Amino acid sequence: MTENITSVGGGNRPDAGVSALKGRTGAGAPAETRGKTTIADGVVAKIAGMAAREVPGIYNLGAGMARAFGAMRERVPGGGGGGAVTRGVKVEVGERQAAVDLDVVVEYGVFIVDVAGGVRTNVISAVERMTGLEVVEVNIAVDDVHLPDEEEQAEPDEGRVR
Repeated sequence: MTENITSVGGGNRPDAGVSALKGRTGAGAPAETRGKTTIADGVVAKIAGMAAREVPGIYNLGAGMARAFGAMRERVPGGGGGGAVTRGVKVEVGERQAAVDLDVVVEYGVFIVDVAGGVRTNVISAVERMTGLEVVEVNIAVDDVHLPDEEEQAEPDEGRVR
């Protein structure tokens, strides 16, 4: 008999914000059920962010202010550019389930409903395949449309002297 228990840390517990998958222990138990596996919220957020970015028609993730602050943070030395993967991604991890909220910017000309469906499918597939958690919902907020003539306002790389 295999006992699968999933728990979520709460309150002041040190494992708050993680999902724990635990199986039966002992000499007769299969190796994959001996011990406890914890999956942090940040792991689920990174998986969801990467899966959403893989879908054609997605230009970027994050609402306008989040993208602006993220761009500034990436330019500051030691500012931590690693948050770019989870920008625009919020997750809630429960006992056996996860919910994902995404803020996206789509490319101009795409059929937004199809892109959103593709994002949902890709995120659900990736999170469930990689974590074993059931994804109960993927909520998508389309915050902007990237126009072809709108390029990021990058500072010129040219110096003053040639």
